[in-house]
Amino acid sequence: MDTTEQMQRWRLILGQESENRFELMNMPALSDEQMLMDSALASIYSKSGQGGFGSGGGKGPSNPQISRWLGDVRTLFDTEIVKVIQNDAMTRCGLKQLIFEPEILENVEPDISLASAILTLKEMIPERSKESVRAFIKKIVDEINRNLEQDIIRAVTAAVNKREHSPIPSASALDYKMTIRRNLKHYSKELKTIVPEHFYFFERSQSSAAKKWTIILDIDQSGSMGESVIFSSVVSCILASMSSLKTRVVAFDTNIIDLTDKCSDPVDLLYGFQLGGGTDIDKSVAYCEQFIDDPKKTLFFLISDLEEGGNRAALLRRIENLKQSGVTVVCLLALADSGKPYYDANMAGKISSLGIPCFACSPQKLPELLGLVLKGRSLAPFASDCEKIGKS
Repeated sequence: MDTTEQMQRWRLILGQESENRFELMNMPALSDEQMLMDSALASIYSKSGQGGFGSGGGKGPSNPQISRWLGDVRTLFDTEIVKVIQNDAMTRCGLKQLIFEPEILENVEPDISLASAILTLKEMIPERSKESVRAFIKKIVDEINRNLEQDIIRAVTAAVNKREHSPIPSASALDYKMTIRRNLKHYSKELKTIVPEHFYFFERSQSSAAKKWTIILDIDQSGSMGESVIFSSVVSCILASMSSLKTRVVAFDTNIIDLTDKCSDPVDLLYGFQLGGGTDIDKSVAYCEQFIDDPKKTLFFLISDLEEGGNRAALLRRIENLKQSGVTVVCLLALADSGKPYYDANMAGKISSLGIPCFACSPQKLPELLGLVLKGRSLAPFASDCEKIGKS
């Protein structure tokens, strides 16, 4: 990068207010494309308020103007930068209402944090924009589902089916690893292959409900958990689609909403959440206890930043009792990709001291987590990789 290009980049970063200073340094004029970039950025970052959107008198910009601006931003900048600019625009330029206009939302780059903000304001969405908002949310949901569905199903199926072996032959249920290991002594030098004396098959019958694992997702729907709520909704629907599991989905703030019956569609499930409000985790965990039939075959996920507004001592006793009864309890401080999560470190430390894994998890690592838990493996190494708090 030569000196001229460096100066032009700094000029774009510092904005139109720095124009005179760069002229004194004999910087060449910005190119036409750079002028467009400068204008688009000035619309939201200009200190003088003279950007493309204008200000004053409480008058918002016209929809065609915003649509053109969004089009310029998408054309001029990389996708990740577009997402940052969009979120800044909502905060700085009062786009929270205007963004719900159908013709505007169609031009917005799908972004999970923006979707979280929209869901927080979903009660304010005008009737004319509801379908556009739903389509916007669905784009994000579909992308998450494509990235996670097969890996989660594969991990859960492998873990559940390897619990028992069946004498009933089925090619699709053949346990290749055990069959090879148990028949190594029957290797034929002449044929240069193993000639199995006995085949081993996974037990695939799930006719008895008692054989199923119960997975309970207790999800904090306070405003700070928006991104985790979106990922949790998609994951919940994937798990609910598997006949080998019994899946319960509960959302809470100071109130409790059982969303299990909405698990056929992740968008419908997302719309069932009410992002915002306080937090009473203890009350929610107490509600979930009724769904535990066989503690040793129950996996309880508490997905929360642990900012407990209810009885903290009671919450610690309750989840400790769950663990001692045989329930596998995992506390996820966040199920998200975005940076280090915000959480109550004191509460997280106390939960960890009970021997309950307490850490934030990337959605991409969730299939591995499910596989380890359902196989009865230790989560210590895994949690350590996820920046676990304390010791498991």
